Amino acid sequence: MPADPADSTPQTDKGAHAPRPRARSRPGRMALMRGLAILVWVGMLVFVPFAEKLELEKSFALAIVGCATLILLFATARASFSLLTISLLVITLATASMLKLEFLLTPVLAPDLKYYINLESLDWLVRYPMLLAVTGVALILVPALLVLAWKWDEVPVAWTLRQRRAVLMRGLGLLAAILILAICLSPRGPFSGVFNKPMWATITDRSYLTAFFTSFSDTEVHIPQRSGSSDTSISWKLDTPLRAPQRRPDVVAILEESTFDPRILKVCTIPQCSLPMFQPDADTRASGPLTVHTFGGGTWTSEFALETGLADVLFGNAGLYATYSLAPRVQYSLPRAFKAAGYRVIAVYSHSGEFLNARNAYENYGFDMFYDGTDLGLGWESTDEDLYEAFRQIYSDEVEAHPDQPLFLFTLTLHQHGPHMDPLESLPAPFDKPLFKGKFKPPALDAWLNLNLGNYLYRAKLSSAMLDKMQAMLWRSGRPTVLMHFGDHQPSFDGAIHAIPKSVPKAAGQNSSRVTYFKLDTSYPMPKLPRYEALDIIYLGSLLLDAAGVPKDAYYQANTLMRDRCQGQYLNCKDRKLISAYHDYLFYNLKVLKDE
Repeated sequence: MPADPADSTPQTDKGAHAPRPRARSRPGRMALMRGLAILVWVGMLVFVPFAEKLELEKSFALAIVGCATLILLFATARASFSLLTISLLVITLATASMLKLEFLLTPVLAPDLKYYINLESLDWLVRYPMLLAVTGVALILVPALLVLAWKWDEVPVAWTLRQRRAVLMRGLGLLAAILILAICLSPRGPFSGVFNKPMWATITDRSYLTAFFTSFSDTEVHIPQRSGSSDTSISWKLDTPLRAPQRRPDVVAILEESTFDPRILKVCTIPQCSLPMFQPDADTRASGPLTVHTFGGGTWTSEFALETGLADVLFGNAGLYATYSLAPRVQYSLPRAFKAAGYRVIAVYSHSGEFLNARNAYENYGFDMFYDGTDLGLGWESTDEDLYEAFRQIYSDEVEAHPDQPLFLFTLTLHQHGPHMDPLESLPAPFDKPLFKGKFKPPALDAWLNLNLGNYLYRAKLSSAMLDKMQAMLWRSGRPTVLMHFGDHQPSFDGAIHAIPKSVPKAAGQNSSRVTYFKLDTSYPMPKLPRYEALDIIYLGSLLLDAAGVPKDAYYQANTLMRDRCQGQYLNCKDRKLISAYHDYLFYNLKVLKDE
């Protein structure tokens, strides 16, 4: 029986029989998601890879992003999901780097995957509400978008795994994309120029993708290879190891940022170049030129050399990341040597403990206590006097809390850090005018060098005054004390310092830009320590142990013997076989670095 035509008449009245609104069709949702994914992916390219600093870095970042997108596309056959996933990952990485640079002073690097992706990170994350909020939003929003993209995307029939040709094409495409990505990430590949970048440039030039991906290679530690011809008969044990005195002295070590004795500059013959901090006196047991392994920056590598007796340059580019890559593996250190003798070891940092992983590094070095510079109100603009006030209070508190325990305290200044470009007229006399008049030929300097050197000498005068004040305070304590201060590297004056002729000892090597100073005083009488024409920074630790009379472990016994056998020199020691034997003993007998 035919249906009544009335039955097929659409209902026009509202009620139970009214039609429901139609949901967006699947093709419509796919088109919407596809458009959004393309828009986000293009935006990501503009604001991240194209924002890298150098053209080669832009190309490198584009290659990485492109290969990663292709890998995901061939693996899933979902275009929208692949574009959106890579976009969100890259945007998240870049955002995390920007925020980390803003709040913790370094971008995201490969070792951060170890140090910051853990529950302990919540301790410092809660200190920065903005970081906590962004992290929370990212953890919710990113997975939600990706789930939606997966559900709304669809694998084209021609790309399904049921099609043999699709299987072959996707497999070959996936392998090709992975191979190209591996080639791009190789330090010897087409983008080799972005690897082995100076560490300071890496953490400041805001090339976030390049910094992150190259840091995997740059933090790979390479120890000196065993020499097949080194003399294994050489003894590295002292005949008469030191014995701790009845009353062990406090030991204070101060790293003076960007500081060197200006009298090595041939033009620096004026009174402002002669400061007490560079001149031995009745309390001085050792002093002179110090050979360091960095120039114009890299203070953390000089910190590493003092605390461990190792030169960062031994380990390839990973040495520049010493606080990340080397500190966790160190077996022997100066703090541990003092702790073994009953000392309490303390670091008073003049900057944020998060800067270049400092807090973690100092824990790895073996310090009992780390005072964060930010918590102390210290930072880039702090003067040496600011540091002194913070140190004085900490020293007083530590002595009161541990009256019968000797202290080893390490701290560092920041005021001498570049740039040295405050207008001369803003400085007090006589630094308010050019100190070296004339242009371009010694003994005269141009306006730029007058500006930088005038700033340097003014700040050095403040440093010298602080050190006098520090010594007087320590000497008044009635506790026997060793006080040592040293320069971590020369300032660069934007490279212009190279134009000033220098006079350095031959023992310091051919690179006069790697020479600073050190001075070691004691509040108690003792014979002068051995004098060297120039002393390498790796020996400062064993020299401190000598001054304090602290017994030495096997590592510092070898360090002392190497110091004496090479007359204070190290990498430029003329006895190359002795250097090889020393390295073999350290790395293959003592195993100074733990396995990863």
